[in-house]
Amino acid sequence: MRVLVVDDSAVVRRAMTALIESDPSMKVVDYARNGADAVEKAKRLRPDLIVMDVEMPVLDGLSALSRIQVECEDPKPAVVICSGLTSAGSAEALHAMRLGAADVIAKDPERLSLAAPERVRTELVARLRAIGEGRARQHRLLRAPSLTTIRAPSDLDLSIDKFDLLAIGCSTGGPPVLEQIVTALPPDLPVPVVVAQHMPEMFTRSLSHRLDAQCRVTVVHADQGMPLVAGTVYIIRGGAHGMVARTPTGRLALTIKTEGCEGYVYKPSVDLLFESIAKTIGGRCLGVVLTGMGDDGSRGAASLVALGATILTQNEASCVVYGMPRAIATAGLSARAMSPAELADVMSELSPPPETERRTA
Repeated sequence: MRVLVVDDSAVVRRAMTALIESDPSMKVVDYARNGADAVEKAKRLRPDLIVMDVEMPVLDGLSALSRIQVECEDPKPAVVICSGLTSAGSAEALHAMRLGAADVIAKDPERLSLAAPERVRTELVARLRAIGEGRARQHRLLRAPSLTTIRAPSDLDLSIDKFDLLAIGCSTGGPPVLEQIVTALPPDLPVPVVVAQHMPEMFTRSLSHRLDAQCRVTVVHADQGMPLVAGTVYIIRGGAHGMVARTPTGRLALTIKTEGCEGYVYKPSVDLLFESIAKTIGGRCLGVVLTGMGDDGSRGAASLVALGATILTQNEASCVVYGMPRAIATAGLSARAMSPAELADVMSELSPPPETERRTA
């Protein structure tokens, strides 16, 4: 896999190169010190993957990304934005994903260096490799003449009165798809929504603020003990687990934990969220699993489906990384594999029937 590293800092370029080339399947073919240089080298070298900073002289990373999306020939490279963990940096990172970036990684020299913990380096390298491989897979599938949309089985019932909760799990490449489907939710949505997105806390906070400004429903950055109210989307904060529980009065609420959940690698864990829902409300849940590495969500999905819940997954051709949805589909737990547009259509239809009063959790 051929990689272009773009950063105005020589220290970051060296650290990123050493990290990338610790995997023999990846090779840094060149560097760029600013966005304008990155655009020209992207067109000339046609790398598989570009890892790019945001703040650079001459042309910034977001402007360069926009030009790469327009000026590079297909297959276009996958672009990963390297952004600082600040409020401004997080907002820029989310904007980059809307412009077409495949993912965002935190710009932290200590985390990027070979002196970083082995687990951190291994996970980051695997993430970059999976994104590059995923882009190649997307191009292959989208060009396959035999590619067809999987149609819903006739007995698939997505009537909102079957569900008391909507739960969404996503990881690498998830925010743009999450935005597409959550903005489709109707203002009279009669159930709450809980989202587990694998991102650092600063990013999930910016994501919740962004979606709240865009959606017809309320979107909040979830905190400990929040009651789950119909028509509200709760994004579990990064670096913590979120679980659904009942209060002493029987209402649904969120429990947030940062420690004491051994065996769950990702924070927030989709598995842990789904398993808590299965214990709390059984099968009266509509689950959605979007693009992401690994198999987080498959164990929890099995618990939900065993109780009668419905799980929808993002289809392979539209996933940045087809890991989490594939694990569920392979296990026979997905009721239907859908494109982001199809998932958005499902979300738009989740209004209560005219004669049904709005329920609260």
